Amino acid sequence: MPTALQRASVQAARAASAAGLAVALGVLAGACGTRAPASSPSRPAATAPARSAASQTPAAPARSTAAPTPPAPAPAPSTTGPTTAAPAISSGDGPAGFWYGTDSTYVAIPGQAPYLEPAIGGGYGGYIGMIGNWAAWQHCGGQIVWSATDSNSAHANFVAYHAGIGVGGYWFMAGPGVDPGYDGTAAEAAAWGAAQAAQLLAALPDEPTPVNYPVIFMDVELPGNAPSFTPAPDNGWTAVYTSPCSGQVKQNSMPASLSRADLNGFADYLTSHSSYKAGVYSAPSIWSTIFGTNPADASIPNTYEWTYNADTSSLSQHPYGWCLTGTSTCAQFFGGQTSSSPYALMWQWSGGGGTRNGYGDLDQIDASRTP
Repeated sequence: MPTALQRASVQAARAASAAGLAVALGVLAGACGTRAPASSPSRPAATAPARSAASQTPAAPARSTAAPTPPAPAPAPSTTGPTTAAPAISSGDGPAGFWYGTDSTYVAIPGQAPYLEPAIGGGYGGYIGMIGNWAAWQHCGGQIVWSATDSNSAHANFVAYHAGIGVGGYWFMAGPGVDPGYDGTAAEAAAWGAAQAAQLLAALPDEPTPVNYPVIFMDVELPGNAPSFTPAPDNGWTAVYTSPCSGQVKQNSMPASLSRADLNGFADYLTSHSSYKAGVYSAPSIWSTIFGTNPADASIPNTYEWTYNADTSSLSQHPYGWCLTGTSTCAQFFGGQTSSSPYALMWQWSGGGGTRNGYGDLDQIDASRTP
């Protein structure tokens, strides 16, 4: 994962997002009762720059600087395999329901369909790509990493061979500190989150492979010095910047409540304007740094999760369930959840979080928990 993809008037968005803040903690799960902002956030969703050549994806269409109308609701993502008579393939993983997968940058997948997981073998069970990057959206030069080759392979396995989850997606998310309209209020933070979700939904039709997996993940991380992805080492989660692209800090703190409002604003808008459910990609240490330990800000008991803690550069031991075989290394989830939670969906067990394995990001996926 990139361990790890300005506004004309924001008044309507702020008022609408403030209403979204009244939703209980369960808003992040996309549960019933989540309410949409009254209108799409009134921000200049600037034309996203073209993706890098490696992503093989066209640029997003230009968007008006006037208050955008909400995107048409996305069709319900398919969570079932095909009805054809093509033979199913073995996952080579376990227990039943678990599949190996990859995410983000291109990883060479050997052979022809049905495709196998690179490096370790077993059926190739899914690809999760970056749909958008806040820095690219704000014209800060951030890369968007999507492999058309790998997503097509995952789609082919899912459709023709009943394998895994198919294709999922995530948004490389910004905290309140890089919001060009930052004013220290929860309403503005929620509007900023909602504007990011609106941009994601606008970009979805341009993906080279349909995103069928029903959970969209918010990538909440502290990437450090990663100028090819972001000008802000913390993505605006722990500090306030002079402008989105400046990289210059003007305030070295961020209330956890504002970060949570940002997160809620994204989830509320996503689930209110599409059939997708909201999930989070993060790790325990990152989560507590951003959201603290107050349950009002940090607890997400009904939110889908994809973690990258307990990752390794070694491929000598492969995952079985949520642990590496023959070791005590196991996936660690966050926000009050554990691997026993039905909302624990994925583990980026190698290649992310600063680890390097010579191939790329490798994931363990519990397809049986697909919502």
